[in-house]
Amino acid sequence: MISQSKLTFVAIVLASSANLFFFTPALADDVNAAKGKAVYEGTCIYCHGDNGKGEIPGSPDFNKTDGVLSKTDEELIRNITEGFESPGADMPMPAKGGNPDLTDEDIANVLTFLKTKFVKEKSK
Repeated sequence: MISQSKLTFVAIVLASSANLFFFTPALADDVNAAKGKAVYEGTCIYCHGDNGKGEIPGSPDFNKTDGVLSKTDEELIRNITEGFESPGADMPMPAKGGNPDLTDEDIANVLTFLKTKFVKEKSK
C-alpha cells in the first residue's frame, strides 16, 4: 500500500510536470528571443538599426504592419539564409547578413526576436 506522503509527492511532481508542459512554449519563445536579440545586435543592427527602421536606404522597416515581417516564416528564413535585395536598396543583404557563422538555430532565433520586438509590440 502506498503511503499518503508518497501519494502527495507524486501529485506534486505530476502537477509540476504539467505546469512545465503548459508553460514551456512561452518560456522557449522568451529564451529564443533573447538569443535572437544577441544575434541581431551582433549582426543585423548595423543595417536594420536598433529601432528596426533601417539605417541604409532600402532596408526594410520592420515596424510597418504590412511590411517585410508580414511574410511567412519560411520566406523570411530563406531571405536571411540566402540574402535578399529589397526594391530601392543601395545594396542587397548578403546571405546570413554577411555572417557566415550563423547557424539555422541563430536564424530561427533572430526571427523570433524580430516577431517579438516589432510585431508583438505593435499589437499592444
